[in-house]
Amino acid sequence: MTTIVVTRKNGTVAIGADSLTTFGDTRLGDHHKRVHDKILTVGDSYVALCGSAAHFVVMENVFAKTDHVDFSSRAAIYETFRRLHPLLKEHAFLNPKEDDDDPYESSQITALIANETGIYGVYSYREVFAFERFWAAGSGRNFALGAMFAAHNRARTADDLARIGVTAGVEFDKNSGGPVEIHTMRIKKGKA
Repeated sequence: MTTIVVTRKNGTVAIGADSLTTFGDTRLGDHHKRVHDKILTVGDSYVALCGSAAHFVVMENVFAKTDHVDFSSRAAIYETFRRLHPLLKEHAFLNPKEDDDDPYESSQITALIANETGIYGVYSYREVFAFERFWAAGSGRNFALGAMFAAHNRARTADDLARIGVTAGVEFDKNSGGPVEIHTMRIKKGKA
């Protein structure tokens, strides 16, 4: 899995991820691959993905072929992922089934998003959350959340806080590894 985080502090947002890819018990470290494959740039947003190693190339392809991708609000993100779901099934052969009693088809994707409007999380049934301070996802999320909670008041920037979170995941989660990738941007005036 992975450790991905989003943070918001002092008028900036940051998104971060580790660089390790795993296939069961096999680890594909950063020095064995050419591309950091957990954070996509989509327009003016950063999107970090966790879960299947296939998600990055699939979502990169789908976002490139989709005319209307809007991450400007919680509602817009929901609508974007709702529109993407049939494309994922039809063109990328997504298997939307998890459990027999699931209320909705799953998109099998967990994503964190950072842009000038804030920080967000998207989960497999297209649930969208807008976060105020920070959040984490992936197998290292508990380590990242604990570290960011403990450091929030003394961290000076969103970048510092994101780095603390991902570094904790890399340190303690067996499925996360360095180096750490961080992207930051200013929050749009009026959104802080």
